[in-house]
Amino acid sequence: MHTIPPVAPSRSPRQPTIEDWLAIPEEQRAEFINGRIVYQGMPGPMHGRTQGAIIALVRGAYDRRPGSGDRPGGWWISMEVDMEIAGLGCRPDVLGWRRDKHTTLPEPDRRGIVTVGPDWICEVLSPTTAHIDMGDKRLGYHRAGVAHYWMADPHNGTLAVLRWTAEGYLIELVAGRGDRVRAAPFDAVEIEIDELFGDVSAASSPVLGEEAGQRDAPR
Repeated sequence: MHTIPPVAPSRSPRQPTIEDWLAIPEEQRAEFINGRIVYQGMPGPMHGRTQGAIIALVRGAYDRRPGSGDRPGGWWISMEVDMEIAGLGCRPDVLGWRRDKHTTLPEPDRRGIVTVGPDWICEVLSPTTAHIDMGDKRLGYHRAGVAHYWMADPHNGTLAVLRWTAEGYLIELVAGRGDRVRAAPFDAVEIEIDELFGDVSAASSPVLGEEAGQRDAPR
């Protein structure tokens, strides 16, 4: 008589940790979101143009000591900083800290990441990543207490401005091409939405494929 050996119980794959994310080379453009390693594709031209325009508009007026000439100042502005905030491992497109709360620009810790939560984050939406920026990242930034969250969508030519409340982010405004707005926390200077997106129209870019290669690590 032949006996059938017992079947070993299956093991669930180990869940990734923040340490796993830290071990991934920076050039792989990974983020750690809700217990998953998510690989972002390389940004396309529309993404880069919009990110650069936001940096230029905000940094020029605000990235300086308050009361510096005729510009409001009062902020530290940066971009693509590796961060761990509220258990989220992320690299926001553009971000800033208020100088009245932080006398110096926050520095990375011994692991090479910043853990000081920013006061403002702006993500530039892409067809392959918009659902993350509007979903899991939005919830994570709210948990981290990020007071102001912008989402700039170059494909549709819109800017959504959100403000932190205890119940969740409140949409303060959504503006599109042709609009001129004052968007908190940078409402001392009027923003022309066309300046964020330049002369790029939605018809000039495909709905999909601006960024390629996004994938989730196996769970």
